Amino acid sequence: GTAVSAVSPIEHGQEARATVPAMTTGDTPVPQAAPAAHAGSDSQIMAAIVRRHKRTLVGAVATVAVIAAAISYWLRPSLPPPVLSAYTPLTSDGAGKILYGTDGSRLYLLDDAVGAAQMSVNGGSLAGIPPPAGIEARLSIASISPDGSRLLARQTIGLSGAPGPLWAVPTLGGSPFRLANIEGIGGAWSPDGQKLAYIKGTSLYMANADGTASRKLVDLPGPLAGGPIDGTSPAWSPDGREIALNLLDSRNISHLWEVSADGKDLHEMFPGWHEQEGECCGIWMPDGKYFLFESQGQIWADRRVGSLLHKVNRAPVQLTAGPVFYSYPVPSRDGKTLFAVAGFRRGELERYNAKAGAFEPFLDGISAQDVSFSKDGEWVAYVTFPDGTLWKSRVDGSNKLQLSTPPTYAMLPRWSPDRNRIVFYDRRLGRPSRIYEVPAEGGAPQELMPDQNGNQADPSWSPEGDRLAFGGAGGDPSAIYILDMKTSKVTKLPNSDGLFSPRWSPDGQYLVALLTDSSGMKLFDFKTRKWSPLVNGLAGYPSWSHDGRFVYFLRLFGDSRIERVAVPGGRIERVVNLRGFPQVGVYGFWLGLTPDDSPLLLKNAGAQEVVSMKWQAP
Repeated sequence: GTAVSAVSPIEHGQEARATVPAMTTGDTPVPQAAPAAHAGSDSQIMAAIVRRHKRTLVGAVATVAVIAAAISYWLRPSLPPPVLSAYTPLTSDGAGKILYGTDGSRLYLLDDAVGAAQMSVNGGSLAGIPPPAGIEARLSIASISPDGSRLLARQTIGLSGAPGPLWAVPTLGGSPFRLANIEGIGGAWSPDGQKLAYIKGTSLYMANADGTASRKLVDLPGPLAGGPIDGTSPAWSPDGREIALNLLDSRNISHLWEVSADGKDLHEMFPGWHEQEGECCGIWMPDGKYFLFESQGQIWADRRVGSLLHKVNRAPVQLTAGPVFYSYPVPSRDGKTLFAVAGFRRGELERYNAKAGAFEPFLDGISAQDVSFSKDGEWVAYVTFPDGTLWKSRVDGSNKLQLSTPPTYAMLPRWSPDRNRIVFYDRRLGRPSRIYEVPAEGGAPQELMPDQNGNQADPSWSPEGDRLAFGGAGGDPSAIYILDMKTSKVTKLPNSDGLFSPRWSPDGQYLVALLTDSSGMKLFDFKTRKWSPLVNGLAGYPSWSHDGRFVYFLRLFGDSRIERVAVPGGRIERVVNLRGFPQVGVYGFWLGLTPDDSPLLLKNAGAQEVVSMKWQAP
């Protein structure tokens, strides 16, 4: 009724004409509409009214339906986050680990005690993966092929992150083969096994699976993140359309970036999210719905696809929590299990007793590295691990005094010869390393070279205490510099490019320094002003004996040991074999000497294990 009454006579011309009185012209009347025609017009009018009514009703119903759908969509519940449960340890050796991937039945990892290794996804002992015959340099695992038949490995010499030849190593045994003539840091085969994405310098390259037909895909905003030996490799999305990259920014903080497989749309994945902590080690779940990564020592998940029935939280969701740190997430092939490395970091300071032929706790076995003694041997400075706080005390542990506070991360403190000052460098993330000086009796640390650009590291006093040698300072590669403590003038030692970690001899005649990739050690003679080779092969943490006759150092990886080299002469002697001694430290190891030249090491008292967790996600 409402729809009909709303119709105006103006809208229906025939009905309007029927109401107009007859008009006459003289005696001749004007004919009026025939009754039959009038009846037809009435039926047409009613049909039009009904059609309009139906259209209006249908439109109203449709409008209500759209509004109801919009309200339902707006009020739909949020998608619940993924849940991890059924935490199960799979290893029990406590050694540091990096998890690389799985072929479905085996996990592939790097274990500090075993090296490159594999194990069952159900747990058990580790089986070492021996280096291929005929390859003298160390092979660093980068990733595993989609079918699990091959490991992608980088041939490395030294500890630098320089590109090295890429190899395919069969997981079930057999001869490795070089991937064409390409070199890279980290890489990964595409999900279909047809392509290989790899990093060289600050560029992403694409090649065929065998390394042929290589081409640059895109220039990157920073270098690949990761350690000097094992960087984090690119990660492909399951559909092969996207590649995730872990890159360092100008502050040395790692962030995740993403680029299309055709090299387009390079962008940061989580801009502005936890900028000071960063993220790393990203990987997709097999169904492509979630992207997992590590940040702040925990594992996070980012939903990558929408949902019709639920709202999707576009912010990353934290999956793990508590005092245990989690890293290197790897999903099972069926997407039902998540593997990761879980544990905590702690060390125990130990001294090698040559008479007993054994290591024993030093300073009550505190968790500390970078131990330095005053010239008279009565005081000790050290840095607690892993928090990086500088302390001093007497050699018996009494009279403790804290000399630095967060966010400073102190490294390699050195006492001045007069015992009044201590220098160290700060390696906190987000800024270049800087050298500081702090009074031995406490006070605010003061930056020594605030106007000097670049990194400053590894300070070493001259015997007179009037100069400091240090590495870094605005160059790539690093070089060795001398700071005059009176004039603040900085000079560069001649021909020192590519060297770092200087150590001044007790008599002031020599200075030793490492090559930037730790693949050798050189000796500088201040009389001749020339460098000469002293040690070849991987070496770390050089320390002069107190009589200046020897330089002690660590031999890294493989047959790990402490050796010493005679100066001058270059004769090398083994001090102690470190096989079975689990080391730890900021860089995974550290070496110092007590006043009687007994070696000091930081023993790994923490634990890192491979764990599995049940993955449940909507």
